[in-house]
Amino acid sequence: MCYGVNFMTNMRKLFEPLKLRGITLPNRVVLSPLCMYSANSGIASDWQFAHLSTFARGGVGLVFAEATAVEPRGRITPKCLGIWTDEQAEALKPTTSFIERMGSVPGLQIAHAGRKASASPPWAGGKPVSLHDTTWGDSGWQTVAPSAVPVADGWETPRALSEAEISNLVEDFAAAARRAAIAGFKVLEIHGAHGYLIHSFLSPLANQRNDRYGGDRSGRMRFALEVTEAVRSAWPDDLPIFFRVSAVDTAGWEVEDSIALARELKALGVDVIDCSAGGISGAPAFRAADDGRPLPKGGQRPLGFQVPYAEAIRRDAEISTMAVGRIVDAQQAEDILSAGRADLIGIGRELMHNPFWPLHAAETLEQDEAFALWPEQYRWAIVRRAELGQYTGA
Repeated sequence: MCYGVNFMTNMRKLFEPLKLRGITLPNRVVLSPLCMYSANSGIASDWQFAHLSTFARGGVGLVFAEATAVEPRGRITPKCLGIWTDEQAEALKPTTSFIERMGSVPGLQIAHAGRKASASPPWAGGKPVSLHDTTWGDSGWQTVAPSAVPVADGWETPRALSEAEISNLVEDFAAAARRAAIAGFKVLEIHGAHGYLIHSFLSPLANQRNDRYGGDRSGRMRFALEVTEAVRSAWPDDLPIFFRVSAVDTAGWEVEDSIALARELKALGVDVIDCSAGGISGAPAFRAADDGRPLPKGGQRPLGFQVPYAEAIRRDAEISTMAVGRIVDAQQAEDILSAGRADLIGIGRELMHNPFWPLHAAETLEQDEAFALWPEQYRWAIVRRAELGQYTGA
């Protein structure tokens, strides 16, 4: 067999380009936003560059930076990334530039952690950081939420936001979008999942307001929709917006609610729904889409356990979706896309384990010109290794 760059004749769905407004993703593989807890007062460190540049070299089509706070109180931990200042945006420019030079598309997820903010990194337990604790550089802070309902036992009670403060936060999201464009990002995602601020407004468990931002589903969706409308106005019209949802949260928000939300988001100019689940109370809680039973934690969850949510929202809201949740091998990803269950594949932990997953997937699927996808600095050596009979696959 010839191992040059032109020996294959197959175009796999995973490697079909996808046009979203004025940009084209080179393939359907997406790095899900992965918190690194390595910024300094919200400013990206060299870790963020090293982390994200790796996935661009590995052939990921859309490389999302981590959940990035729109104001200081919006960080999950004191070490989380932020974009509430021009300095923070400037620090991200080398990263977005490198990602584009590698042929990938840089994306940013803008977020506010709400009542789950002011915590330690997960390797330190992910527990609340007190107001005077400077272990992680910046001290902890008073958290905010739609209502004064703590995440779980042992967590501080957040302060309920006033309507004036909610309006200010809407503008904070819009300002973050403007800075993201200046920093060079080409895709923006609004984080509305996992129990963070926007999701907590959607949840009847966390949102016990009796004003226009609470009550029935329409009231609880108001903040999410106002944020989206403001972000769409601030973000360039030719660039796409994603919205991440917890499609179900086992606490009163169901997939039917997510479908209704997705329809409203589409009308406001959202292009893709990123379909996750859980997280409203303490650690993420997931439920099987087929029979409603609680799922075990971590690696015991079945492969692709959240894909049915992406499929349902794509079908019933008639909007593009991204599937996530233990998608670990090339054929599994290809089958999801080929069956029309989603339009994009979001991968997190598996890419941390193997940042070159897309390049190995191309070889596994016998994608046309698979070796041509490698950066030229690596390609010559990879091709020569194969021609010498040393290549054994991913």
